[in-house]
Amino acid sequence: MATKPLNNIWIRRQQCPCGDWKCYIKYQGDDQTTVRSELVTRDSATSSSDTIFTPYVGQIFKTDDEAFDYYCNFARKNGFSVRKARSTESQNLGVYRRDFVCYRSGFNQPRKKANVEHPRDRKSVRCGCDAKLYLTKEVVDGESQWYVSQFSNVHNHELLEDDQVRLLPAYRKIQESDQERILLLTKAGFPVNRILKVLELEKGVQPGQLPFIEKDVRNFVRTCKKTVQENDALLTQKREIDMLALLETCRVATQRDDGFTYNYTTDENGKIENVSWAYGDSIRAFSVFGDVVTFETTYRSITYNMLLGVWFGIDNQGRAFLLGCVLLQDETSQSFSWALQAFIQFLRGNHPQTIVTDIDSGLRNAIATELPNTKHVICVWHVLSKLSSWFSLSLGLQYPEFKTEFELVCHLENIEDFENQWNHLMARFGIESDKHVSLLFSYRAFWPVAYIRGYFLARTMTIDYMKSVDKFMKNILSPHSSFKNFFEQVSVAASVAFQNKDRVPNLPLKTCLPLEEHARSILSPYAFNALQQELVLCMQYAATDMANGSFLVRHYNKLEGECLVIWIPDNEQVHCSCKEYEHSGILCRHSLRVLVLKNYFQIPEKYFPLRWRLDSSLVISDDQITPQDNADECSEAFHSLTSTLYSESLISKERFNYVHRELTQVVEIVRNMPVFDEVTLDLAPNNVSEL
Repeated sequence: MATKPLNNIWIRRQQCPCGDWKCYIKYQGDDQTTVRSELVTRDSATSSSDTIFTPYVGQIFKTDDEAFDYYCNFARKNGFSVRKARSTESQNLGVYRRDFVCYRSGFNQPRKKANVEHPRDRKSVRCGCDAKLYLTKEVVDGESQWYVSQFSNVHNHELLEDDQVRLLPAYRKIQESDQERILLLTKAGFPVNRILKVLELEKGVQPGQLPFIEKDVRNFVRTCKKTVQENDALLTQKREIDMLALLETCRVATQRDDGFTYNYTTDENGKIENVSWAYGDSIRAFSVFGDVVTFETTYRSITYNMLLGVWFGIDNQGRAFLLGCVLLQDETSQSFSWALQAFIQFLRGNHPQTIVTDIDSGLRNAIATELPNTKHVICVWHVLSKLSSWFSLSLGLQYPEFKTEFELVCHLENIEDFENQWNHLMARFGIESDKHVSLLFSYRAFWPVAYIRGYFLARTMTIDYMKSVDKFMKNILSPHSSFKNFFEQVSVAASVAFQNKDRVPNLPLKTCLPLEEHARSILSPYAFNALQQELVLCMQYAATDMANGSFLVRHYNKLEGECLVIWIPDNEQVHCSCKEYEHSGILCRHSLRVLVLKNYFQIPEKYFPLRWRLDSSLVISDDQITPQDNADECSEAFHSLTSTLYSESLISKERFNYVHRELTQVVEIVRNMPVFDEVTLDLAPNNVSEL
């Protein structure tokens, strides 16, 4: 029976924002984003049983653990379990032999009976079974590998069926998410038999089909009560020591980093409750990239049950960087208010334009009080990650269809369309009275695109940015024995982000428009790539002059999605009804189409925000950009060549098939050619042969 180790492991919060303590959240994609722990069962990481074949003598594995996992899955498929028996080692090779045997192998040795009146006489399951798999290590070309030296699958006992083998102790594991749920229900006063029924309902399994039994739950609860509940004083003392060590580490950090700052609160007994800190580089970066911040609050500590909050900004390369951290005793509005006050103090009273968070009523109230002039946005990805936990069980086979349509509705750009489609969608699936539907609709001013389209978000809703945040969290959320070690890990991750000197990529032109060349010289590669995509797409739009400086811009073959662009020549202003510039700081395809129509050769400087400029990088790269002349000429040559090739290939099907076949081969050849970064290609249009 696996138990919770007493170290500081961070896990996802499972408290549901609906406020019902019986409801909890299981995040979609947790297998990629949550922190791994030793509590995860072995068979959850292996391939399905369909790919497990019978082991054979001579079969090779990279490690002995890989071989044991393979044998365990084979055993489960065939109705038994295995255990590790003998291992042999030498001074040169270390452990060079491993013996894995059937769980009923050998015989129990008689033990001395305890001096009690009624000793327990348990019957042994061991019956001398000879099923086994022996491994031997060898070194081939300097690398170690393990091969099967002996294998026998002959049992002297009956093998179990699928519904029986899962009850063997080797396969009865309570995963981390289930452990937290069990503890929550236990604290609420649920008996063990009721806890099992609740878990069966939540997981949608038949009674008795959980991967563990009532005995396992009782043992787990008993162990936790013994190690946690009965030792609250010891745990409190350990927490206090940890918090004092964390404060001392913060004090030392102020000596190494002049800009480092921290703050904390204490209770009536003088014990530390909340701690918050920020780094000098982070505070300096806020002066340029502080318009939008993300407050990540989806993790908490198992050991001390403290909430972790991490402040992120987004730089001009679209990457997340650390602004600060906070550890909170609870999730009340008062605690969140203190966290916001500390953050504003670190930033010398400056407020962000927009703050992006998860759904939380306490956090919402705190932001409304402490940051009244800051736009509050709930990240739509956090909303989508909760859908499975809320609706998959009630909707059953209809859930995939519901999720697809839900995503379409939440990305509608018109408020009236959103509310109409929302009501229609919920009524069609019969969940209009669901408490989570009511919760989401009551928060509609914070998360659907229709309501937040005019808020500046600096592309924090993109997949790339969310992956950047997730990568940072993975770097800091490994198991730690203390808050001091956690602080040091955060410091390392933060410094790496500020010291990493990436070479600035040389992005080629795609349209050869003067607007594009001008933008490339000013914007960061990330921002220029976004603008470049809009420039490419703007060529597919037609602009109709509506007089008085207004233009109706629509796609050449799409009737819907037309936008109204207003152009004011006096002060070179351009406004589009899609509000993309207000939303991301990047001009939209509709506005660019009008600028092209008006013969603009340069984008007005006002539409190059400081945060997206090349010279606003957090780190100045040592690698200088090579001259663009050759690349520009190469780009123009390719555009001319491909344009001619395209028009010629459309004359006949035979021509098209030939061009398609040859270009496919050329692409494959070029893709496999070696790359020499330091060699500057000297290409010009006259170097390109005509077809």
